[in-house]
Amino acid sequence: MIGKEIRIERIINRNTGRTVIIPMDHGVTVGPIKGLENMKKTIDDVVNGGANAIVLHKGLVRGGHRGKGKDVGLIIHLSGSTSLAPDPNFKVLVCTVEEAIQLGADAVSIHVNLGAEDESEMLHDLGAISKKCVEWGMPLFAMIYTRGAKIKNQFDVAVVKHAARVGAELGADIVKVNYTGSAESFKEVTSTCPVPVVIAGGEKMETDREILEMIEGAMKAGAAGVSIGRNAFQHKDPVAIVKVISSVVHKNVTIEEVLKILK
Repeated sequence: MIGKEIRIERIINRNTGRTVIIPMDHGVTVGPIKGLENMKKTIDDVVNGGANAIVLHKGLVRGGHRGKGKDVGLIIHLSGSTSLAPDPNFKVLVCTVEEAIQLGADAVSIHVNLGAEDESEMLHDLGAISKKCVEWGMPLFAMIYTRGAKIKNQFDVAVVKHAARVGAELGADIVKVNYTGSAESFKEVTSTCPVPVVIAGGEKMETDREILEMIEGAMKAGAAGVSIGRNAFQHKDPVAIVKVISSVVHKNVTIEEVLKILK
């Protein structure tokens, strides 16, 4: 397991045991949305803000995603679907662990939608990728969401803690799930998942306070950090928002303190 341990330290801060991950895999799903037009600039912005890791698809890495600036953990996303598909919830594998290794990844990620019609295939892929990650000593970051006809509320603690547990049970080293709305309810998620749990950022929020209150609640509940995309790279000042998010995650700085920085 030493390979995994070494690579995980490039994703999770070894001193705090926490992480700020900025996913930027949205281009496959919805195209070059605001904030992702100039990827090199956006990556530099979030890295300068203090992100521990970024999530990209393989083509952006192969095309030269950096070239300058501070180092950052690289997570290559292995699955995808588009919003144009008959069923956007069905994620298929578009990259392999071996490709990710060749591209210099520190970890790989996979997306599973529990409750979707093709859930069984996505779970099969998660299991297969988990096996490969063990063979290669590669950390696995599992994004587990609850989306489908039987899901009445994807933020309900019952389904969120089920999602987190599925990721852990099938071999993920870090699990990403939705925030349930309060520290009290999210504690049920972290306390029943034996691997680090990070929260998803979700849709673009109206105010910085909303973002920071969600993060503060998750951290109080025992989360290992955040995986926030649009609320970071679509912010009017991506460097500043990632910097204050990192302060809340790693230093337990209060919301009132960091809001002064943003002003």
